Formats: sequence, structure tokens, C-alpha cells
Amino acid sequence: MNDSTHSGLTVTRFAPSPTGHLHIGGARTALFCWAFAKRTGGKFILRIEDTDLARSSEESARGIMEDLAWLGIEWDEGPVLRHLGGQRPIGGDPRHVGPFFQAQRLALYNQYIESLVRAGRAYPAFETGDDLEVKRKAATAAKKTYRYERPADVQPGVFNEDRWQQACRGDAHVVRFLAPHEQIVVPDQVLGDVKIAPGELDDFVIRKADGMPTYHFAVVIDDELMGVTHVLRAQEHLANTPRHVAMQKALRRTDTGAPFRTPLYGHMPLIFNMDGSKMSKRDKAKIARASLKAAMQKDPSLTPASLAMTLGIDEAALTGFIAADNDALDTAERIARHLKIALPEIEVSDFRGNGYLPGAIVNFLALLGWNPGLKTQDGKDLEKFDAAFIADHFDLARIGKANAKFDRNKLLSFNAEAIGALTAAEFARRWMEWLAEFEPEIHAKASRLSAEQLTILAGALKPRAKTLRDALRPAAFALAGDDEYTFDAAAVEKNLLSADRAGMKLLVEFRGRLDTVEPWTPEAITAAIDAFAKEKGMPNPGGIAQPLRVALTGAGVSPGLGETMAVLGKASSLRRIDRCVQTHGA
Repeated sequence: MNDSTHSGLTVTRFAPSPTGHLHIGGARTALFCWAFAKRTGGKFILRIEDTDLARSSEESARGIMEDLAWLGIEWDEGPVLRHLGGQRPIGGDPRHVGPFFQAQRLALYNQYIESLVRAGRAYPAFETGDDLEVKRKAATAAKKTYRYERPADVQPGVFNEDRWQQACRGDAHVVRFLAPHEQIVVPDQVLGDVKIAPGELDDFVIRKADGMPTYHFAVVIDDELMGVTHVLRAQEHLANTPRHVAMQKALRRTDTGAPFRTPLYGHMPLIFNMDGSKMSKRDKAKIARASLKAAMQKDPSLTPASLAMTLGIDEAALTGFIAADNDALDTAERIARHLKIALPEIEVSDFRGNGYLPGAIVNFLALLGWNPGLKTQDGKDLEKFDAAFIADHFDLARIGKANAKFDRNKLLSFNAEAIGALTAAEFARRWMEWLAEFEPEIHAKASRLSAEQLTILAGALKPRAKTLRDALRPAAFALAGDDEYTFDAAAVEKNLLSADRAGMKLLVEFRGRLDTVEPWTPEAITAAIDAFAKEKGMPNPGGIAQPLRVALTGAGVSPGLGETMAVLGKASSLRRIDRCVQTHGA
């Protein structure tokens, strides 16, 4: 192992399990770990904890890495991500402390397992799951808390060779850590020292029956060998930390004989919804389940059997979902698509898909449990800043102890301001990139517009968009063919046909003026509309603007008419007006 692991360098790590998408709370943890490493001139490691073979996947691992890269949270060491678009790769192993996938480190874990067993600090245990279940039930019947009972032939500090040989012969077993009967102190940088009384720890499993290490064991080995000095994670992990500290005290490095160090821990506040419930992926299942039950109550023909067939889901699985026996995300998402309901954004990919900007999310996440302690010129708490500011000012002392509330309205406001600060050209670029990833069919249509048309369209869409997705509906007029959009009957009646077809007569008259408008720019078009309204003695341009709007877009609402017609182009604008007149009669 490279000596740089003990060089005094500050090293943090983010270690997700690749069993799904990156939770927004995990992104907050990664951000804080990244920021602390940057603030102290250290290293930020990404490690993939994939020892749960049944649930881990390469697809999830890559998705997590892409979400982090999208947020701008780049790791100094870890798996290499060759980003799309020809950007420089992220990650690497300059200190030679990898590999960074735990499933590739099995030989290391087994080496340290054996060292603990031979030192009398761990032992193979051969009870079956049925054996343990009988004991659990007996404890429950006696109204006692079940605790694993250490075998009589296992003594602290004594190598039990018979048990080890039995395990080596291949008998089914797990390996348990022999918990010390002493006080455990967790040095926490947020909560202060957390003390666990003697006897609180039982002999927990450190290697499972399938031969894979448990999370508790692998994380301790990796943190030491990768030189991790600070472990920043959510408070939900606090209950695990005494186990980790106990193992650190028992372990010695096999390469140098040096004792394991105990990193400095910082357990950060949890993230809750505004109603006080914990923000969880299960929130999606709750919304989908409630919506489905309401739909089934209104429509008796919606039965588990019919719905299972419609949704392409096993009926038993769907029945279990409805009964809240499972919270399968795939089922929740299928139900949402079928019922056309929106599920709450929980994972980073949800926010990406709904058109949030990474800078707004990073800014908002930083305020979930931390603040820079600075004021604006008008004396208010400073809340708007970028990632570079966070890296320059992040301080563990500014992390709070109270749980954080995830205020979606505040995040949306942050995002709207971030969009508002973009130039029209930058908004167009980001919107097109977003369309390419999440709305490829619409991207194909938008790609037919020239760079100038896109920039004009972006300028019209931007003031009305709190997210990139918000721009879809108001942009629809520009992406439809001249004969592909439909006319809203109510808008036609109100703006064209009422009052003895007054709007239609104005539209036909103004159509003749448009041939002379040059150049075909938003400013020139708007000037022509204003001049026509003034000539007709209108108190405002609405008398001609609304008939034009219906003719050009089919609806009574659109971006500014100057921008609308400039995006469509002169020929298309005239064709659309002519189509409206022909459809509804002059």
C-alpha cells in the first residue's frame, strides 16, 4: 500500500451502493465531502460499495457517476468516467489505493478476516438461519430483546483453530466480530463525542454466508487502506459507527503492522419533507399507491387483474404494491405514466429529467444542514452562491445538528432565478442538450430551427420557465408544422368569431400589411402591430394581437407576438394566417 495514505493529506470519500439512482440526500453528502476536501487542499474519493451482489449493477454505478459529474461534483480518485461529449475523463488512481469497486477487493477483505480470526477477535459461526429464528421467537415470547449468544468455545483473544478449520473445509458459516466489553467513543465533528456503554455491541457478522464482506467490515478496511481521514455522512449511519470504531481498534495493517486509525466522523442532519416525514424513495410509491386507489374507487372496472395486464406487471406484485407490502419503484413509475400523474423528485435523475439546472441544485443542497454564516449587503443571510464559493468557505463547524427541510418551492425559486440569469443563447444551448437527453423526438423538431430562430425562441421562453421542462408547452407552436396544430374552439369563438367576426376581419386586414414588414425581426413585427392598433383607435394592441395569436398557434396564449412570428419566419407566419382564414372563413 502506498505510503501516501499516511501522509497527513485530508481525504474524504463518498461511497454509494449501486442499487438504484443517486438519492438527492446522497448528492448532499457527496457535495459536503467534495467541498471539505477542496477547502483543505485534500482528495475526494468515489468508492462503489457493491458487495450486495443481488442488487448491485454496473448500470446503477454509471448512473451515479454521471449524476455526480452533471452536478459538477468531480472525484479526484475513483472509477474513471469517460464522459459523453469528448470531455476529459473523471477519476483515476494516482495514489494506487484502488480498485474502487468493493467486489474487486475480496482478497483484501479475506486477508483481514483471517488476521482477525487468528488474533481471536473474530470467529466462524455455524448456526443456520432457522436456528437463529427459533431463538428470536423465544426471546420475543419472553418479552426480551434478542441478542446473539456467543458460543461457549469462543474466548476473546484466543484463536479457535477447530472452528477455522471447519470453515476452511467449506461448512456453511458466517464470520462474526468478537465485540469488546468496553466503552466505545465516536469522535464526531458535528454532534460531539458519542459514547456507547460497555456491552452494547453484540457479535455482529462481518462476512456473510455467500463469502462477501458486510458493509460494516468492508468500509473499515477501505477507509484505512485508502487513507480516509474524515468520514462525513448522514446521521442515520451513526448507529453503525461504534461497530466501525470497535473494529478499527482491533485491526492492524497486514503490510506494516500499524494499528488502524479512527477517522474523524461528522454525522450530518437528515433531510425531511416539509410535513416532517423523512424524504425517501418510498415517497414515490406512496403517491402512486394513493392515486391508484382513488382511481380504482371511482372506476370499479379497474381491478388488480386488469391493471396488471395494462401495466405489464405481475398481478401478485401489483396486489402487494396496493397493499403496501412492497414499494417497487418500477411499479410506481408505471402507474404514474398510466394515470398521467407526477411523482415527487427524489433522485438526482428526477431533477435532471424535469429540467433543473445543476448549479441551482448544488446551491440549494448546500443549505440543507450548512450555511456560510455570511450576510448580504442588506443584512440578510447569504443564500445564493456557486460551487466554487462552497469549496472556498465550507467548514464543518457550520454544519447544524437539526434535521433539514427540503423546501421544493424554494428549490424551484432558485432554479427560476438561475434560468433567468442565462442569456438567450445559453438557455437555447442548455434546453437543446436537455431535449436531446430527455425528449429526443422534440429535439429532432427543434433542430430544424436555425440558431437565430432558437435564440429568439429561447428569449421568449426563458421568462416563463422555472425549469427547462416548463418551456415545452409554450414552444409547441414553433415545433409543429404549419398544418399540424389544432385550433382551440373556445379561443376561436372568443377572439375571431364573436361580435360579428370582428377579430377575423381585423386579421384579414392586417394580413395584407405583413407583406411589407422588413426586416422580419421581433422589433419590426411588434412595431407593425402597434401601428395597426393605433390606426384603428384601439386602447391597446390586444384587439389584433389575440386574433393573430390564435391564427399562428391555435391558442389564446403564446410568447410575445414579435418573437412568435420571428421564430416561425415570414413565410410560415403568412401560411398559418391563411390557413386560419380558410378554416374559419373570412
